[in-house]
Amino acid sequence: MLYKFKSQACADVIMLQMNGEQMLTIIGKSPSAQGIITVAQIPAAIAALNAAIVAHEEAEAHRVANPQTEVEIDDDSVMLRQRAAPFIELLSRSAEAGKDVVWGV
Repeated sequence: MLYKFKSQACADVIMLQMNGEQMLTIIGKSPSAQGIITVAQIPAAIAALNAAIVAHEEAEAHRVANPQTEVEIDDDSVMLRQRAAPFIELLSRSAEAGKDVVWGV
């Protein structure tokens, strides 16, 4: 399954199921086939994504500095910052234009 995040303010952002669900979980939405992020919810969603990015990068830095210490982090070559950037851009542009972000509709 793919997640296709859409807004009237910007081009669509398409993510694989695992990545789309990760974004939705970070912003406090239940992964589902359809949903909406309202204009009012967008600032909190962006803040949650940015906080998760910081936490992810701190965990990665700790893992690199202390290879003997086990730190829970995805074994993925794509950093969360890179993966979330198009989604954050979609959210930001949507907020500026006063448009909701939807998926599955």
